[in-house]
Amino acid sequence: MENSLQNQLLDRFLGYVKQNTRSNPDSTTVPSDTKEVEFLKQLAAELKRIGLSNVRTNQATGYVFADLPATDDTPRPVVGFISHVDTADFNSVNIQPQVVENYDGHRVIDLDQDGKYQLDPAVFPSLTKYQGDTLVTTNGETLLGADDKAGVAEIMTAMQYLVNHPEIKHGKIVVAFGPDEEIGTGADHFDVQDFGADYAYTVDGGPLGDLEYETFNAAAATVTFQGTNVHPGDAKDVMVNASQLAIEFHNQLPALERPENTDGRDGFFFLVEMNGTCDEAKLDYIIRDFDRDHFAARKQLLEQITQQLNDRYGQGRVTLEMQDQYYNMGEILEKDLTPVNLVKDAMHQLDIEPNVFPVRGGTDGSKISFLGIPTPNIFAGPENMHGRFEYVSLQTMEKAVELIVQIIEDVPAETK
Repeated sequence: MENSLQNQLLDRFLGYVKQNTRSNPDSTTVPSDTKEVEFLKQLAAELKRIGLSNVRTNQATGYVFADLPATDDTPRPVVGFISHVDTADFNSVNIQPQVVENYDGHRVIDLDQDGKYQLDPAVFPSLTKYQGDTLVTTNGETLLGADDKAGVAEIMTAMQYLVNHPEIKHGKIVVAFGPDEEIGTGADHFDVQDFGADYAYTVDGGPLGDLEYETFNAAAATVTFQGTNVHPGDAKDVMVNASQLAIEFHNQLPALERPENTDGRDGFFFLVEMNGTCDEAKLDYIIRDFDRDHFAARKQLLEQITQQLNDRYGQGRVTLEMQDQYYNMGEILEKDLTPVNLVKDAMHQLDIEPNVFPVRGGTDGSKISFLGIPTPNIFAGPENMHGRFEYVSLQTMEKAVELIVQIIEDVPAETK
């Protein structure tokens, strides 16, 4: 990468992460927080400044779209690149990124002055991969926000490179920056018609080489328990303890099918939150599975347990509310692996080994794929996301920029 763009990539990223854009899961607005709106306005202005066209903001959703026009007349598919601007539910106030140059691959990095928080290769062996790299870390008090400010910076820098090099022949490219990915609602409002891509990529993955085009099927469930609360001294055959009902409900779920006991393609039930008294109790779950039939069976099990407890203790004692969140985008992409194979070929040209694996989570690409634009996820570089130990390699970010440009150069002409 040109030195000037390399410096701009780092400066751009450092400027982005210093801005607090944490999304708000308790909000009823779209976007969920005005901090995201202000940052998206800045990105729209920057897109115009570096030379993209048709920069527009959807006032109802907050999404910022922009076009990079084709540089020749060869008909090609329109390809898009997407990143989210919000950060996760960890402290994001007064982010102070630290730059560690020429990391030796084995030194312990003190994040704070007192050495209370450290990046230690004995704890985080991923550090050993980055000998000689420039790392950007936190100061131990906040997250970094490389998820997904790294993706935003990489897309912006790749677009700037292509504007500066009109001799590179390519078709029309579209980009999108959006809110609320971390709370799972941003892509609900994605306007595929306005975006106009034939296929796209979320630049929202982890380390170098990551390529993901399968995700969980996902649902959320809230189970409410209504008790009968009387004096415990007179409770015989009268009291129904709602908290005890909640325990009974949870104990009927398979103990080995929890996140801490699963990996790979295993699904799970995850008890996210619980609270209760004798009078009333509530359990909040998320349900995950890669296989659609197994996913349906998990939801059916919750319904069966609810019915069993109501049959035993009286109808209305247990109430189950459940809604699907997103589905496995592999169902869409496996029908046409063109965008996946395009990334693999581009990685090989850049001597990057593709690391293809199913995401034990979701991406905006999950929902966007089912909205009509097949959207795999490619690496952006962050390690240890969503917490104080998050860091990213500048060299990996540079590779992500190079990959975006290579994909664009390699988009084949349309065939009749």
